[in-house]
Amino acid sequence: MMGKFIISKRTNDEFQFNLKASNGEIILSSEGYKTKVSCKNGIESVQKNSPEIKMYEIKEAKNGKFHFNLKASNGQVIGTSQLYASEASCKNGIESVMKNAPTATIVDETEK
Repeated sequence: MMGKFIISKRTNDEFQFNLKASNGEIILSSEGYKTKVSCKNGIESVQKNSPEIKMYEIKEAKNGKFHFNLKASNGQVIGTSQLYASEASCKNGIESVMKNAPTATIVDETEK
């Protein structure tokens, strides 16, 4: 099984996407988007930028855990990871996004 982008709707009616790895784990989440079109544009940006290691930024949270942001060429954050216990596991998360995002299928759960 390949990675998947899941488009869903938040309680405030904004659209968002999560990138799930083949094991079903969420490896990247988006911000909220006002329209589905802009959400899909965000997915395209992730697919385009995810293979480039320089587009990732690792950050340490106040609690000592790590997460990463994937940025577009304009510097805007287009996806954020979950928290990881170590920097090494955070880097594994980046590798998973780099591997899964470019060819991930898109599942729109708002059309059910």
